Amino acid sequence: MARLIPPNDAEKAPAAGREAESGRVEIDDVVQCTAAGEISEYAVVAEGEERTTWFVWLLVCCCAISGLLFGYDTGVISGALVTINGDLGPPELSNGQKEFITSATTLGALLGGLAAGAMSDWTGRRPVLGIADITFMGGAIGQAVSHTVWNMIGCRFLIGIGVGLASCIAPLYIQELSPTRLRGSMVVLNVVMITLGQVIAYGIDAGFANVNAGWRWMVGLGCVPAALQLALLVYLPESPRVLVRRGNMEAARKVLSRVYALASSEQVDLKLKVLHATVKQSIEISNSTTFWQRFGSVLSNPINRRALVIGCGMQAFQQLCGFNTLMYYSASLFQEIGFNQPTAVGLIISGTNFLFTLFALKYIDVVGRRRIMVFSAPGMVFGLTLASIAFYYMTIHSGGNLVTGVHYSQGWAGIVLLSMIIFVASYATGLGNVPWQQGELFSLDVRGIGTSLCTATNWAANLLIGSTYLSLMSAITPSGAFGFYAGLCLLGWLFCVFFFPDVSGLSLEEVQSVFKAGYGIRESERLKRVKREILEREKAKMRG
Repeated sequence: MARLIPPNDAEKAPAAGREAESGRVEIDDVVQCTAAGEISEYAVVAEGEERTTWFVWLLVCCCAISGLLFGYDTGVISGALVTINGDLGPPELSNGQKEFITSATTLGALLGGLAAGAMSDWTGRRPVLGIADITFMGGAIGQAVSHTVWNMIGCRFLIGIGVGLASCIAPLYIQELSPTRLRGSMVVLNVVMITLGQVIAYGIDAGFANVNAGWRWMVGLGCVPAALQLALLVYLPESPRVLVRRGNMEAARKVLSRVYALASSEQVDLKLKVLHATVKQSIEISNSTTFWQRFGSVLSNPINRRALVIGCGMQAFQQLCGFNTLMYYSASLFQEIGFNQPTAVGLIISGTNFLFTLFALKYIDVVGRRRIMVFSAPGMVFGLTLASIAFYYMTIHSGGNLVTGVHYSQGWAGIVLLSMIIFVASYATGLGNVPWQQGELFSLDVRGIGTSLCTATNWAANLLIGSTYLSLMSAITPSGAFGFYAGLCLLGWLFCVFFFPDVSGLSLEEVQSVFKAGYGIRESERLKRVKREILEREKAKMRG
């Protein structure tokens, strides 16, 4: 078993090593190491951390059903909007009604995401996912039996609350259950399920496109995965960090022994002591402060504030780039530019999103969060700029706007499709995944609050973009709208370059050291380098 000892405590390393090997690590000794601002673990994570067990995969897959729900709802409304026709009263839905139906979910998600973190701090992570499933099931069934526009909007709002709860808690829950070196990939698996949900939704949309009232099946089938997850939640454990905070050490040890199934009993005990020590300050803060005091500390404490700026900034970037408007309105857009099977074309977009998210799943912990963002965001700018140019030349003869019934050049329509594929591929590689790593930025005492604020930022930006997309396309033309999104992507890329650190490879407790003196781009690299050097030195000793 290897051990991590801070460099400035090197003279204490032999004694610390003997204590670590025997499992006798005092809490005060660990706290002293963490206070140094270096590597916060007294000993390297228990043997077997780099390998996943069936239990870890089962946990993550069960949690990731929340991602499937999120993605399914995002994708299914695109096909439903073009097939509702007169089933909700009006002979044809107006642009305003479409925006209301789409934005109602986003508004609900904004409120659900805002409440989720605080709820999970009080009840635990698992019960919030159960509430999200029940809410989603009610909304899905309600949509399927709606006969008026306002009934549909109300049920979309209800589904949004469930989506908001799940989108905040599922990544957080996964992070707190995952081994450190696999944390990024495990959260990306939730995003993979989001994209898979979108693919399934587009496939179901295509299958029911020519069925009478087929849109009711499209939206109603969303209750199936929600019911499945609700049944599986009975078998999922609570987050070990929540259990430690509650003082339930035996239950926390049981969960850790299953997550680190290849570790010895002594190593699991050591891991539990390290976890208890590193969250000790958070436990004391939680026990001695009110919710509103902790909420205030997110803004007043420089470390928390920097984490919040990064988390909220990345979530705003994810939505202001315009990606979800493409998911919501892709079928309508491709129908207007002349594709005969717009839902099937939308399936190409969602399939691209799914495939490139698989790439991120494999490489996010290898390449690192920062590097993958810095290199993928320019592809988004290029794709949107190309789309803007294509729309400009495509719509010259129709006054710059897309007009229903006008025949547009299939050559330019093909370039629009190509530009969307480039944009989505770049998005899925980086921006679609990285912002959801938000939970790792915050200490345990404010993690629920911080992730709620970040998730609320995501949905607020989503609401802004989703509710203005059709109006923006009409006001400044499609070319102008996509050029505008390209400019926002450029600003987002600059934000990543100057503010976004890479904390992959650092434990949830170590990340706090990154923000002590700034946004931590260089500090995060230094800490990871120190950690690698110590690990290599310890491995060399073991081989010797």
